[in-house]
Amino acid sequence: MKGGVTVAQPRRASDQAYEILLEMILDLRIPPGSVLNEQQLATEIGLGRMPVREAVARLAGDRFITVMPRRGTVVTALSLDDVLDMFEAREAIECGVAHIAARRASDDDIAQLRVLIGAADHARDEAATETYLHDDHQIHLFLVRMIRNSLLQDAAERLLQHNLRFWRSYWATHPAQNSSMLSHTGLLEAIEARDPEAAEKAMRDHIVASRQLLQSVF
Repeated sequence: MKGGVTVAQPRRASDQAYEILLEMILDLRIPPGSVLNEQQLATEIGLGRMPVREAVARLAGDRFITVMPRRGTVVTALSLDDVLDMFEAREAIECGVAHIAARRASDDDIAQLRVLIGAADHARDEAATETYLHDDHQIHLFLVRMIRNSLLQDAAERLLQHNLRFWRSYWATHPAQNSSMLSHTGLLEAIEARDPEAAEKAMRDHIVASRQLLQSVF
């Protein structure tokens, strides 16, 4: 506080490093299984080695990076079991989020959700895979933020980042089909009706359908 005005604190270098490295992992510039060299990363992103080391430790805590004693540090690979665990966690968390969102949604929330879902459906019709992934991710994030619960938001956002990384990785080797880019129309209708049970069911149906698409391939 200075002269009655709050002065924004400068962002820590380790926070900057974390955000940059996380984005590089999520968009596959650093793909699963990559061995990490802290000095090389520090040079690449223009920050010191210590902030990068702190960022790597945080990313390991978030399970994006795996530290193997005496063997090195790698970007966590995506096994089928890990992905199925992710879907299970999404079902447990996001179905509850949808239930609460339907109870708390304001008219403005619903209007914004309608725009987001419309954008994702347009990307789906255009077979624009990366745009669809981005728009779908924004829908799930927005639902979490609608319920205004910071504890739940932190857990859900991290889970959704893992989900985004998985689908980018998966579709890099398995070209997306229109049928695999699922719509959220049913969820929107349930939230518009302020029907918590229907919203929860629509989210569960969406996640189960996604998981079945994956399992059909494996």
